[in-house]
Amino acid sequence: SDRGSQYASKDFRRLLKAYGFKGSMSRKGNCWDNAVAESFFGSLKQERVQWRHYQTRYEAQQDVLDYISMFYNSRRLHSYLDYMNPNEYEQKLLGMKKAA
Repeated sequence: SDRGSQYASKDFRRLLKAYGFKGSMSRKGNCWDNAVAESFFGSLKQERVQWRHYQTRYEAQQDVLDYISMFYNSRRLHSYLDYMNPNEYEQKLLGMKKAA
């Protein structure tokens, strides 16, 4: 997490431990540690799940998987990838490796 007080609290850390999870926080003062994950989850929330109401956990899981495979990786353009989607960018890199 980004070291927010809700994630750093003793109660939250105890809850994580009780369920067998290990908490992970970025280094103090380094906002870039989690930048990729924060960007992805921000996009997921804003573009897909923000206004949806799921009846079951399974329905939510399937919708998120659909978002990733059918939109985020195959159609969504990413400025960091020269405005290609991740699948196109991967194919470009594979083509460059074959040519080398």
